[in-house]
Amino acid sequence: MNPTEPSRMPLEGIRVLDIATLAAAPWAASYLSEFGADVIKVELPGRGDHQRHWGSRKQDIGLFWKSIARNKRSVTLDLRRPKGAELFLRLAETADVVIENFRPGTLDRWGLGYPVLAERNPRLILLHITGFGQTGPYRDRPGFGTLAEGMSGFAHLTGEPDGPPTLPNLPLADGIAGITGAYAVMMALYWRDARGGRGQEIDVSLYEPLLRLMEPSLLDWDQLGIARGRVGNRSDHVAPRNAYQCADGKWIALSASAQPIVERLFQAMERPDLVEDPRFATNQARVAHVEELDAIIAAWMRERPSAEVLAVMERYEVAVAPIYDVPDIFADPHFHARNTFAEVHDPDLGPMRIVNVVPRLSATPGVVRTTGPRLGQHNEEVYRELGVTAAELEALRQDGVV
Repeated sequence: MNPTEPSRMPLEGIRVLDIATLAAAPWAASYLSEFGADVIKVELPGRGDHQRHWGSRKQDIGLFWKSIARNKRSVTLDLRRPKGAELFLRLAETADVVIENFRPGTLDRWGLGYPVLAERNPRLILLHITGFGQTGPYRDRPGFGTLAEGMSGFAHLTGEPDGPPTLPNLPLADGIAGITGAYAVMMALYWRDARGGRGQEIDVSLYEPLLRLMEPSLLDWDQLGIARGRVGNRSDHVAPRNAYQCADGKWIALSASAQPIVERLFQAMERPDLVEDPRFATNQARVAHVEELDAIIAAWMRERPSAEVLAVMERYEVAVAPIYDVPDIFADPHFHARNTFAEVHDPDLGPMRIVNVVPRLSATPGVVRTTGPRLGQHNEEVYRELGVTAAELEALRQDGVV
């Protein structure tokens, strides 16, 4: 279950307007919501965020929506309509942060660009998350995480040497950009609130955060003229590092990134002679002779069931772990002990287990209070807080603005 919610949370009093769709930018808003920010999800009337209709469904309800829209309040508003834009500006006057992912220039066309927003609220922080950023020749291209995973070089380096480039089966670029956006907002809030600064714009592309993870290969090209290719589960820079199959068909991941771990691995395998073998004595030598080293380790693994391998490696403090499928993840006792999953009651689907808040703060831990809301669930609540009367709200509904 969730930890007890603290009486005060670190982002209490911060209001975020999430006007984005799909993954990266809404993810940034979710991270802020977990630590107390009041996140208002502003969605197009009748349709809502595309994320509502993406992925697996139960009772015709998108499952991922229930997690990525955690803790948010949903209102509907058509920003393209003049009355909708004006109502949004009223909302923005009460906000600290706006998060958006429309193509560059879209908000300006609607009369909601940063100069207009900042004139109404100079303290406002505007986070843009787009495929290629707010500048450059590709700025107007449509952008999704898949494109970033391709153009960053990630797909080129992923997969077997004789296989095709491999895209991840998860929204990797979106997730990393979402985390980057959330910490960028926190820096902007700190500058504004603790250092006497003003609001500002933040420009995050989908591909640039992923490039930071690619940097070892980028440095190899820049400084050595080496263009890395696919090496499967190995690493170009460390050996041994691979996935090995055991006698029972299960797989083990091993990473021996430090010399003492390699030496303990050889002791665990009852092959102390390998420590003195010049082919394997140093990391540089092991990388050069990785085929021979992997063959020795793979043969040892194949002769033993995974439980035995894990027990031996744990005894010798070697860095290994089982490669889990999804049922294994839910069964793991360590994950249970750390409350890695939060069990939250959803009014539509009942109890749900969703990944809990990361990171863990000792004094002000984050919390999953609610799952993703129904479309426009909080229209009455939010707009009445803004001073919109019941009659005005009904007129806006009749006009299709909300």
